Amino acid sequence: MSALKDRLRDDLNSALKARDALRTSVIRMALAAITNAEVAGKEARELTDEDVVGVLSSEAKKRRESATAFDEGGRPELAQKERDEAAILADYLPEALSEEEIAAIIDEAIEQTGAAGEGMKAMGKVMGIVTARTKGRADGGAVAAEVRRRLSS
Repeated sequence: MSALKDRLRDDLNSALKARDALRTSVIRMALAAITNAEVAGKEARELTDEDVVGVLSSEAKKRRESATAFDEGGRPELAQKERDEAAILADYLPEALSEEEIAAIIDEAIEQTGAAGEGMKAMGKVMGIVTARTKGRADGGAVAAEVRRRLSS
Protein backbone atom coordinates (compact mmCIF):
# COMPACT_ATOMS: atom_id res chain seq x y z
CA MET A 1 0.00 0.00 0.00
CA SER A 2 1.12 3.52 -0.76
CA ALA A 3 2.66 5.46 2.13
CA LEU A 4 1.26 8.68 0.66
CA LYS A 5 -2.24 7.22 0.63
CA ASP A 6 -1.83 6.20 4.28
CA ARG A 7 -0.70 9.73 5.10
CA LEU A 8 -3.79 11.12 3.38
CA ARG A 9 -6.03 8.82 5.42
CA ASP A 10 -4.31 9.81 8.68
CA ASP A 11 -4.57 13.50 7.78
CA LEU A 12 -8.26 13.01 6.96
CA ASN A 13 -8.86 11.68 10.47
CA SER A 14 -6.93 14.61 11.95
CA ALA A 15 -8.87 17.12 9.85
CA LEU A 16 -12.17 15.53 10.89
CA LYS A 17 -11.22 15.74 14.57
CA ALA A 18 -10.09 19.37 14.12
CA ARG A 19 -13.34 20.14 12.25
CA ASP A 20 -11.34 21.66 9.38
CA ALA A 21 -14.02 21.55 6.68
CA LEU A 22 -11.86 22.69 3.76
CA ARG A 23 -8.99 20.26 4.46
CA THR A 24 -11.48 17.44 5.07
CA SER A 25 -13.23 18.00 1.75
CA VAL A 26 -9.98 18.32 -0.21
CA ILE A 27 -8.51 15.14 1.28
CA ARG A 28 -11.75 13.25 0.67
CA MET A 29 -11.72 14.45 -2.94
CA ALA A 30 -8.09 13.35 -3.30
CA LEU A 31 -8.80 9.91 -1.85
CA ALA A 32 -11.80 9.55 -4.17
CA ALA A 33 -9.64 10.46 -7.18
CA ILE A 34 -7.04 7.90 -6.08
CA THR A 35 -9.72 5.22 -5.70
CA ASN A 36 -11.10 6.08 -9.15
CA ALA A 37 -7.62 5.70 -10.62
CA GLU A 38 -7.20 2.35 -8.87
CA VAL A 39 -10.40 0.90 -10.33
CA ALA A 40 -10.03 2.49 -13.77
CA GLY A 41 -9.18 0.18 -16.61
CA LYS A 42 -9.81 -3.50 -17.00
CA GLU A 43 -8.37 -4.59 -13.68
CA ALA A 44 -8.30 -2.95 -10.24
CA ARG A 45 -4.80 -2.32 -8.91
CA GLU A 46 -3.03 -0.73 -6.00
CA LEU A 47 -1.34 2.59 -6.88
CA THR A 48 2.30 3.22 -6.03
CA ASP A 49 3.42 6.46 -4.39
CA GLU A 50 4.51 7.70 -7.82
CA ASP A 51 1.05 6.97 -9.24
CA VAL A 52 -0.59 8.76 -6.30
CA VAL A 53 1.64 11.80 -6.90
CA GLY A 54 0.47 11.79 -10.53
CA VAL A 55 -3.19 11.76 -9.45
CA LEU A 56 -2.62 14.54 -6.92
CA SER A 57 -0.69 16.58 -9.50
CA SER A 58 -3.55 16.41 -11.96
CA GLU A 59 -6.04 17.39 -9.23
CA ALA A 60 -3.87 20.36 -8.24
CA LYS A 61 -3.61 21.40 -11.90
CA LYS A 62 -7.42 21.31 -12.18
CA ARG A 63 -7.63 23.64 -9.17
CA ARG A 64 -5.13 26.11 -10.66
CA GLU A 65 -6.96 26.13 -14.00
CA SER A 66 -10.30 26.63 -12.25
CA ALA A 67 -8.89 29.52 -10.23
CA THR A 68 -7.74 31.20 -13.43
CA ALA A 69 -11.15 30.67 -15.04
CA PHE A 70 -12.95 32.08 -11.99
CA ASP A 71 -10.64 35.12 -11.98
CA GLU A 72 -11.39 35.74 -15.65
CA GLY A 73 -15.10 35.32 -14.93
CA GLY A 74 -15.06 37.92 -12.18
CA ARG A 75 -15.54 35.43 -9.29
CA PRO A 76 -12.58 36.12 -6.97
CA GLU A 77 -14.15 34.32 -3.98
CA LEU A 78 -14.42 31.06 -5.93
CA ALA A 79 -10.94 31.56 -7.37
CA GLN A 80 -9.54 31.92 -3.85
CA LYS A 81 -11.29 28.72 -2.74
CA GLU A 82 -9.68 26.85 -5.65
CA ARG A 83 -6.25 28.29 -4.75
CA ASP A 84 -6.73 27.23 -1.12
CA GLU A 85 -7.57 23.69 -2.27
CA ALA A 86 -4.50 23.64 -4.55
CA ALA A 87 -2.33 24.75 -1.61
CA ILE A 88 -3.60 21.84 0.50
CA LEU A 89 -2.86 19.40 -2.33
CA ALA A 90 0.62 20.92 -2.71
CA ASP A 91 1.42 19.72 0.83
CA TYR A 92 1.36 16.15 -0.52
CA LEU A 93 3.35 16.80 -3.70
CA PRO A 94 7.15 16.79 -4.01
CA GLU A 95 8.94 20.14 -3.95
CA ALA A 96 8.45 21.99 -7.25
CA LEU A 97 11.53 22.50 -9.40
CA SER A 98 12.89 26.01 -9.87
CA GLU A 99 13.27 27.51 -13.35
CA GLU A 100 17.04 27.04 -13.09
CA GLU A 101 16.67 23.35 -12.21
CA ILE A 102 14.26 22.83 -15.13
CA ALA A 103 16.67 24.62 -17.48
CA ALA A 104 19.54 22.39 -16.30
CA ILE A 105 17.46 19.24 -16.87
CA ILE A 106 16.50 20.44 -20.37
CA ASP A 107 20.12 21.28 -21.25
CA GLU A 108 21.24 17.88 -20.03
CA ALA A 109 18.51 16.13 -22.07
CA ILE A 110 19.45 18.08 -25.21
CA GLU A 111 23.09 17.12 -24.72
CA GLN A 112 22.21 13.49 -23.97
CA THR A 113 20.07 13.10 -27.11
CA GLY A 114 22.42 15.10 -29.33
CA ALA A 115 19.48 17.28 -30.32
CA ALA A 116 21.37 20.57 -30.36
CA GLY A 117 21.49 20.87 -34.16
CA GLU A 118 18.25 19.07 -34.99
CA GLY A 119 15.84 21.80 -33.88
CA MET A 120 12.17 21.01 -33.41
CA LYS A 121 12.52 17.51 -34.92
CA ALA A 122 14.10 16.40 -31.64
CA MET A 123 11.26 17.72 -29.44
CA GLY A 124 9.84 14.24 -28.77
CA LYS A 125 13.18 12.73 -27.77
CA VAL A 126 14.02 15.60 -25.44
CA MET A 127 10.53 15.75 -23.91
CA GLY A 128 10.63 12.00 -23.20
CA ILE A 129 13.69 12.44 -21.00
CA VAL A 130 12.63 15.74 -19.44
CA THR A 131 9.10 14.59 -18.62
CA ALA A 132 10.39 11.51 -16.80
CA ARG A 133 12.69 13.66 -14.65
CA THR A 134 10.19 16.44 -13.88
CA LYS A 135 7.03 14.37 -13.41
CA GLY A 136 4.91 15.79 -10.63
CA ARG A 137 7.44 18.51 -9.90
CA ALA A 138 6.86 20.93 -12.77
CA ASP A 139 4.03 22.03 -15.03
CA GLY A 140 4.24 20.05 -18.26
CA GLY A 141 3.06 22.96 -20.40
CA ALA A 142 5.73 25.28 -19.04
CA VAL A 143 8.40 22.62 -19.50
CA ALA A 144 7.31 21.98 -23.10
CA ALA A 145 7.37 25.71 -23.86
CA GLU A 146 10.91 25.98 -22.48
CA VAL A 147 12.07 22.93 -24.48
CA ARG A 148 10.51 24.43 -27.61
CA ARG A 149 12.25 27.77 -26.95
CA ARG A 150 15.64 26.14 -26.42
CA LEU A 151 15.39 23.90 -29.48
CA SER A 152 14.32 26.73 -31.79
CA SER A 153 17.18 29.05 -30.75
